[in-house]
Amino acid sequence: MLAVIAVSCVVFAMFFGFWGDEMIGEYAAPTFTGLLLFLMYGMVALTAGLTIWAVVKGVASTKGNDSAATTGVPGSKITVCTCILFVLSLVIGYVLGIGESDFTAADGTVTPGSMVTVVDMFIWSIYILAIVAFASIAVSMSGILTKTASK
Repeated sequence: MLAVIAVSCVVFAMFFGFWGDEMIGEYAAPTFTGLLLFLMYGMVALTAGLTIWAVVKGVASTKGNDSAATTGVPGSKITVCTCILFVLSLVIGYVLGIGESDFTAADGTVTPGSMVTVVDMFIWSIYILAIVAFASIAVSMSGILTKTASK
């Protein structure tokens, strides 16, 4: 984790610290834009791989066991609710992004409206899931569920 943070800090410092002579439209392009993009692609790939590994390991380790009976935490219900919330957030994001027009960047690159809709879908999903995560953390830290479960 510390290595990932260190590499990210160095790449962001290079990105913000060194500006090239290349102009895109009326804006100067940072020299290390490509490096930053590859770092982000790598982070997404690493996160996806670790997520798949964690799911497979979790399913294999709890095969035949009821986590609610041993720990008091209904893990299967939480997993099902999380998956439903994820799919629902994608659908809501897609519906909110329908009808987007084509986007033309400063350098003349045109992004079709369908891809703008997909970007909107993921942005709205991030907002929805972040709000639910923050609310879940607040409820968990308040101790409300612990007090009701102990009765």
